[in-house]
Amino acid sequence: MKIQGVVNLLKPPGMTSHDAVILLRKIFKQKRVGHTGTLDPAASGVLPVCVGKATRLAEYALQYDKSYRAEMILGVETSTQDMEGEILGVTDASSVSKEQICEIIKNFKGVIKQIPPAFSAVKHEGKKSYELARKGLEVPLKKREVNIKKIDIVRFYPERPHPRAVLDIHCSKGTYIRTLCSDIGEQLGKCAALNFLIRTASGPFDLESTVTIEELSHRGSKYLLPASYLVMDLPLLLLDRFDVKSISNGRQIIVRDINLCKDIPSNTQMRLMYNNKLVAIGLLVRNEKNEAIVKPKKVLV
Repeated sequence: MKIQGVVNLLKPPGMTSHDAVILLRKIFKQKRVGHTGTLDPAASGVLPVCVGKATRLAEYALQYDKSYRAEMILGVETSTQDMEGEILGVTDASSVSKEQICEIIKNFKGVIKQIPPAFSAVKHEGKKSYELARKGLEVPLKKREVNIKKIDIVRFYPERPHPRAVLDIHCSKGTYIRTLCSDIGEQLGKCAALNFLIRTASGPFDLESTVTIEELSHRGSKYLLPASYLVMDLPLLLLDRFDVKSISNGRQIIVRDINLCKDIPSNTQMRLMYNNKLVAIGLLVRNEKNEAIVKPKKVLV
């Protein structure tokens, strides 16, 4: 039986994203299973996992914005920027107030640059940086631009000597919350680390609709979502049955209603749907007559 779709998994803390994929391969009895963006082992929350042909769309879901709830602990510095690593330094941060944090986090809204942590899956010369860091090797990672679209402090615990702050964050892909906490601490004049992390959303996948490993083990197929959830950011084009046949056979189609695509630029990828099902990902181009043509890029039927 061919199974295709995506599971909005609630990853528990202590499990790697790869371990979650292995478990789902056993549950669905499918080899083609893959996640849509690593969630650190110590973190929990939303981890969309693709099953069957839907794995071909994982790259699109990687582009989704992410939302997190994170707790930052002040006055602690570690080798991994979270509480899983070796403690490198401790200082009294009792003087830091909620008001100071509220003021400092304003500096982190919008497009900022981060240096990813050495203990991360970012690759350096073909190898994952954490593999090099574990060997004690220096990992010269470059700064990367990320977009912090929202960052709010929702709770503050003024405990001595290490106050804690709970933050709600909405950000672009590739943002390291560990690094964000460390950088906030640096601007406060105190070191800081990530104490715990929950991913509350990834694109259309939210925490409220997640399912556990236990639920999946009893009736996995019940919780499969359509593959179209992975490409919700792409413009929509509804097909008729004749278009479906053409696309399924690898042939391009002409969009007969010029109003459907007039505001969509050439070389835009689109989700092609028929009867509420995702048929393919298509590429919109224009010919010499300026007609809108859609070429099949990834066919799923």
